[in-house]
Amino acid sequence: TEQSDLDLFLAGTKDKICMIEAGANEVKDEKMLEAIEKGQKVISEVCHMIDGMRDEIGKEKFSYESKKAPKALFDEVLARYRDGMREAVLSADKSVRDQAVGALSADIKNFIATEHEADAGFTSEVIDELEMFVVREYLLNEQRRVDGRGLDEIRALTAKVDLLPRVHGSALFSRGQTQVLTICTLGTVDDAQRLDGVDTKESKRYMHQYNFPAYSVGEARPNRSPGRREIGHGALAERALLPVLPSLEEFPYSMRLVSEVTMSNGSTSQASVCSSSLALMAAGVPISKPVAGISSGLMIDPEDTDRYIVFMDIQGIEDFFGDMDFKVAGTVDGITAIQVDIKVDGLTLDIIRDAFQMTKKGRLQILEEAMNPVIAEARAELSPFAPKIDQVDIPSDKIRDVIGSGGKVIRRIVELSGAQIDVEEEGQVGHVYVSSTDAEARKKAIDIIRAIVFDPEPGTIFDAVVTRLMNFGAFVEIAPGKEGLVHISKMAWERVNQVEDVVAVGDHVKVIVSEIDDQGRLNLSMRDLMEKPEGYVEREDDRSGGRGGGRRPDSRGGRDFKRNDRGPRRDSNRGGEKRGEPRKERHF
Repeated sequence: TEQSDLDLFLAGTKDKICMIEAGANEVKDEKMLEAIEKGQKVISEVCHMIDGMRDEIGKEKFSYESKKAPKALFDEVLARYRDGMREAVLSADKSVRDQAVGALSADIKNFIATEHEADAGFTSEVIDELEMFVVREYLLNEQRRVDGRGLDEIRALTAKVDLLPRVHGSALFSRGQTQVLTICTLGTVDDAQRLDGVDTKESKRYMHQYNFPAYSVGEARPNRSPGRREIGHGALAERALLPVLPSLEEFPYSMRLVSEVTMSNGSTSQASVCSSSLALMAAGVPISKPVAGISSGLMIDPEDTDRYIVFMDIQGIEDFFGDMDFKVAGTVDGITAIQVDIKVDGLTLDIIRDAFQMTKKGRLQILEEAMNPVIAEARAELSPFAPKIDQVDIPSDKIRDVIGSGGKVIRRIVELSGAQIDVEEEGQVGHVYVSSTDAEARKKAIDIIRAIVFDPEPGTIFDAVVTRLMNFGAFVEIAPGKEGLVHISKMAWERVNQVEDVVAVGDHVKVIVSEIDDQGRLNLSMRDLMEKPEGYVEREDDRSGGRGGGRRPDSRGGRDFKRNDRGPRRDSNRGGEKRGEPRKERHF
């Protein structure tokens, strides 16, 4: 499924579909319908097999008596309050409708309590059944919505970006009385969510959290941990944006989006898809295309199941009393996510085809009329408050040099530069991500990393720190874990009798690379960065003998030390890391 453009889950009966859930890489609506048709054929075959098993070993089904409200009671309430309920629900404003229905419900309660005291326990059920009957009857017969819209009309659309000045990206999307505010926060690779499984450890760099506070529906209740609804809606909107996100190599950031539902009257999950797309572009995340989401509803005549209507952009009352919530998200070129909820025994392919036609029209309308006029593509620059990340690619066998034993070297780089560093290994390449809001901190860290990994060219200048003094010169550190030698003859133009006369351990000195010997060791010079004294004459400088045991002349001008004087090789281990494994992450 990781390589496929479509990940589709279906459940159904011999001739209908009961559940659809899908993630897709901009699959055309027609191709999606074709995939569902093929899936339905396989489901039908499996259902026939199950029927055969039932015929052989099945048991008689348990029967129960329904405890519904008496039909006579409902018929009397319907005759008395039908017109009043119709007048109450026909309003474009949700709060006005709720108040009118509430007032009528109080009258119905008094009537039942007075005239049908024995059936008072069915009062709430009868009121809900009456409202459902009136709403469904109106849509099926009048082919219009309770708020006056036609079947294919979307509520008023508005979109804004940059509402919150300090965050990395923000967007507000409204569709009628449904409104969602989404905040985008960019982080480093280290900020990716870690997922610990039984056998595997994974991480995801794109996270979407959906919050549905009580005030969004005019209620007051305690805020508790997310429920299944919040988790499911967040996962759906997350899935809808995944196909258009840039790769880690293109955009080495983690992205966390939080969608706050500020007002709810149906299809908030698809509103969060739209606001998430806008927030990502406002934050400068280079998504390939904007993504919009819309849902369509369904009402089937219970007396004639072949008579039905499919309508676009459902609101709360239509979701509650309708038969379907068909949610589809996608770009101008195709579908990226689907989730379908139904309350009937299944959907025919004709209904599904009508739903796709309706949602495609709505998706394109939202993109064209609401989203693209506000922001049609990602901004070229990130927010000044977002961390900036630079990437340095190094050979994988050099990762150990950057990290050091137990992380000693990389912690030193962080300390010296003030930048955050993350390392990932992928095949033969190591990706080093350097992040900070300070450009100078990033540059300093990158310079140090390059000095550690790549042998500097002769003539390269470094700010170094003296680490050890020998009778023949001083060892200096040009980068954490990487040293070179300044020979005593290279410390000054004039003769230096004692190294201690010029430098001490801990001194900061400026050095230039004069040569790299055949063993890869750095010969450095302080003298070559100083102005040559006027009238200076080069002379042969014989310093053998009298230097604490003397020195053995060699081809490099009299360096007297063993290889171990440079300290142990820093590539002897990698702190227990195994080689040849898939991409690994190291964070400091």
